[in-house]
Amino acid sequence: MPVQNTVRIGIDFGGTKIEGAALDADGAWLNRLRVPTPRTYDAAIEAVLSVVARIEAENGTASSIGIGVPGSISPHNGRMRNANATFLNGHTFREDLSAAFGREIRLENDANCLALSEARDGAAAGARVTFAVIIGTGCGGGVVVDGKVVTGANGIAGEWGHIPLPWPKADEWPGEQCWCGQVGCLETWISGTGFQKDYLRRSGTACNGPDIVAAARHGEAAAVAALDAYVDRLGRGLAVIANVIDPDCFVLGGGMSNVSELYERLPEVIDRHAFSDGWRARILPARWGDSSGVRGAAYL
Repeated sequence: MPVQNTVRIGIDFGGTKIEGAALDADGAWLNRLRVPTPRTYDAAIEAVLSVVARIEAENGTASSIGIGVPGSISPHNGRMRNANATFLNGHTFREDLSAAFGREIRLENDANCLALSEARDGAAAGARVTFAVIIGTGCGGGVVVDGKVVTGANGIAGEWGHIPLPWPKADEWPGEQCWCGQVGCLETWISGTGFQKDYLRRSGTACNGPDIVAAARHGEAAAVAALDAYVDRLGRGLAVIANVIDPDCFVLGGGMSNVSELYERLPEVIDRHAFSDGWRARILPARWGDSSGVRGAAYL
């Protein structure tokens, strides 16, 4: 018998937390919970099962379960790859979850879930082409066109974090080694981790992202320089996306998306580098904040 319940469950499988949420037919929150992310594959399966069981205990059996994950599924062998939660890599995560649940599980890259959420009823609602950006511990991207996620022939559409930093300056070449095996990837510069490392190089002091931004607002020279460089590098990266898919809207998520200066200063940087006679598009923070990914997973 088909499930008649209209409740959708989404799971956002992050590097430090697993968030689960239930949405009703209109997209309203029913309940949400978060648990720490385990560090082994078997424990990860058990954690997802537990989160779903707790949600369904309150809301009944869901009509669908979607999961957003770091990385993606290889279309060639069905196994996880490119996940910075490296214990997932090499496993048939979707199939193993489906077997454990005894029903279909839909699984998608976490940045694609962010893009889907924000294009459906978030900051990019009404946009035909949306590019969603995750700038946190790492750097991800997702593309939605006409309300549908674009995954590409090899399942890597939107993976802009692993292109080289565009238009590199002398002191940015060749860049540092990325965990993916390449050198000079955009992620090493514009992730929150990259921002902190740049400040450390300039000041000799380790500091977290919010404190660096606060110091820049108070005029500390190294912090000002790090923030200026960050805006310029992020703008160059977004200009490449503008040249390739020319989205109506960029939506920013992840910890660095909370830096208000980005929305004021990025348009000028993109306009300077985009192949256009006057670049214009919206750049907005994710409406649903750090819970946007779990909503997108539910919408899968």
